[in-house]
Amino acid sequence: MEHQIRPATSEDYPRIMEIWESAVTATHDFLAEEDFNYFKQAIPNEYLPNLTVYLITKDDQPQGFASVADGNLEMLFIHNDSRGKGLGKKLFRFMKETTSLTKVDVNEQNPQAIGFYEKMGFTKSGRSEKDGSGKPYPVIHMSL
Repeated sequence: MEHQIRPATSEDYPRIMEIWESAVTATHDFLAEEDFNYFKQAIPNEYLPNLTVYLITKDDQPQGFASVADGNLEMLFIHNDSRGKGLGKKLFRFMKETTSLTKVDVNEQNPQAIGFYEKMGFTKSGRSEKDGSGKPYPVIHMSL
């Protein structure tokens, strides 16, 4: 069945968190446990309710999600079981076509993601020592 993209609702939050956890466990081995747990609480309670989130689904089962706010790609995560199948690219293209997406911040310790965004046309435009939550994870600023 074809992949579909649809807006997420609060009923999707548990699955979104499963996707997030599987993706982060696979790609963010640098994340300290207390920070992992912080985001696990903050995302469904503080981030998702204030963002427009889109899901990419296969057979009605969400496989990934993304959100853009003020031109910034706030999140794009694909379930680890579905990685490498073009879903991230498809979801990214949808976000680029339907939102004001021009920039993204990527963890410096996630070279796979930096490579992905470079393939999508982004270039590095700066660096911060701390992430958007003020945590000590250097971030690469990228823009289209």
